[in-house]
Amino acid sequence: MAKQVVLDEKGHRKFGMRDKLAYAAGDLGCNMSFSLKNTVQTFWLVFMALETGLLSILLLIVQIWDAINDPMIGSLIDADRRQYKLGKFKTYILIGALGLLVGGAAVFLPFPNADVWVKAALFIGGYIIWDAFYTIANVPYGSMLSLVTENAGERAQLSTWRSIGSMIGNILPNILLPILIWKKEFNADGTPVINPETGVQAETLLGDRVFIAALIMGVLGLLCFLFMIKNITIRVDENSVKTNENEKFNVIKAFGNFMKNRPAVGATLAAMGMFLGMNAAGTAVTIMFAAHFGMAQLSGLVQMIGFVPMFFFMPFIKKIVNKYGKKEASVAGTIASLVGGLVMLTFPMIPDKGISLVVYLIGLVLFGMGMGVYTCVSWALMADAIDYSEWKFGKREEGTVYSLHSFFRKLAQGVGPSIVLAIMGLLGYVADLGTGGQSAQTVHNMCWLAAGLYMFSAIVQFIGLGVIYNLDKKTMEQMNAELAARRAE
Repeated sequence: MAKQVVLDEKGHRKFGMRDKLAYAAGDLGCNMSFSLKNTVQTFWLVFMALETGLLSILLLIVQIWDAINDPMIGSLIDADRRQYKLGKFKTYILIGALGLLVGGAAVFLPFPNADVWVKAALFIGGYIIWDAFYTIANVPYGSMLSLVTENAGERAQLSTWRSIGSMIGNILPNILLPILIWKKEFNADGTPVINPETGVQAETLLGDRVFIAALIMGVLGLLCFLFMIKNITIRVDENSVKTNENEKFNVIKAFGNFMKNRPAVGATLAAMGMFLGMNAAGTAVTIMFAAHFGMAQLSGLVQMIGFVPMFFFMPFIKKIVNKYGKKEASVAGTIASLVGGLVMLTFPMIPDKGISLVVYLIGLVLFGMGMGVYTCVSWALMADAIDYSEWKFGKREEGTVYSLHSFFRKLAQGVGPSIVLAIMGLLGYVADLGTGGQSAQTVHNMCWLAAGLYMFSAIVQFIGLGVIYNLDKKTMEQMNAELAARRAE
C-alpha cells in the first residue's frame, strides 16, 4: 500500500526532509564545479606556468564578465513568463547542469608547452564557457530558496542543508584532489629533490589528472541536479514578481534598488569578505603548504578543518535562530572568527614548523567556529532580504536581488584571487621556479599572506553583518507579520 502524501493548506506536499535533501543535493551539484575555482588558479600558475601578473589580469577579465553576466540572467528569469513542464527555475537549472557536464573540464585543457598567447586564449575561452553554464544553473538555484517555503524556520533549515551540500561538494574535491594531482619529486637515484634554501622536498602538479577529475565531477554534478529537480517542491508562485511585465530591465535602476536594500547589502558584503579572504587565500595556502610545510597533498585536508565546526551547529541551528535570531547569531560568530584570525597572525613568527602548524590549525578551528553559524544561515539571510524588498518597496524580485548578490560575490571571487596573485608576484613568487624553487624569503612571505587574508575576511564579515545588516529578530517579526497581512488581503 502506497504511503499517503501529507499536503499543506495550499495543496502542496508538506515541507520536510525530502525538500532539505533535494536542496542540499543542488548545492552539492553546484560545488562539484565551484570547488574547482582554487584549482584553476593553481593549475594555470604551477602546471601551465603563467606568470602571476598575466594570470592576475586574465582572471580579473573573466570574473568581471562573469559578474556582469549574473544580473542579466537574473533579470531574464524574473521577466520569463513562459510555462515550462518542469517550471522555469528547474528548467534553467537543468540547462546549466547539462552545460557543466563538460564545461568544468574546458578550463583545464592541459597544454603546458603551448605559446603564451595560446594559453591565454584557452584560459579565457574555457573559463567563459564554464562560468556561463554555472551561472545559468546557480542563479535560479539560489533564488529558489524563497519559493520552496515562506516559513522563516524552514528557510533557515534549507539554508543549513544547502551549506551541508556545499560542504560535501567542497570537502570531496578539496581533500581528494590534492592527493591525486600532486607528486613528490625524486632524483634518478631515488633520493628526494630538496630545495636548498627551505629544506623542503619539491612537489609537481599533474595537470592531466586535473582535466580527468573535472570531467568526472561534471557527471557527479549532473546526477545531483537531477535528484534535486525530481524531489524538491516549489510552493510559492514562480511568477509572483510584482513588476510591470512591459517594463524593460534597467541595470542602473536595479542596482539602485539593490543598494537601498540594506539587508541585501550587508549579507552581500559579508559574503564578499568570505571570498576576498578565504577563497582568495586558496592559492596562497596551497603554495604555502607545498613550499613551507612540504605538504601539498594534505593542503586540502588541512583547509577543510576550518569547515568542520559547522557540523556542530547544524543540529541546533533552528533552535539558535528561533531563540536569538539569524543576525544576532551570525554576529557572535564573526567575533569568534576575529579571534581565530588574530591567532593565525602569530604562526609565521614561530620558527619551529611543527609548532607553527599547530598554531595555524588552532586559529583555523576558531575561525571555522565563527564561520559555522554564518554559513548555516547565509542563504536564509538573502531570502529574508528578498522579503525585505517586498516589504519596503512593494516588489518581490527574487532573480534580480539574488543575481546582484551573486554579481558582487563573483566580483570578489575574481578580484580577490587576482589581487592575491599580483601580491604573490610582488612578494617574490616566480612561476617558472615551481613550488620547490622559491626563495626562503618568498616562502615566508606566503605564510604572512595566508594569515592576513583570513584576518581580513573576518573583519569584512563583521562589518557586513554587525553594522549594515539590520534585520534583527524584532524587525524580522514585524516584517513577517506585515507581509502575512498583505498576502492575506
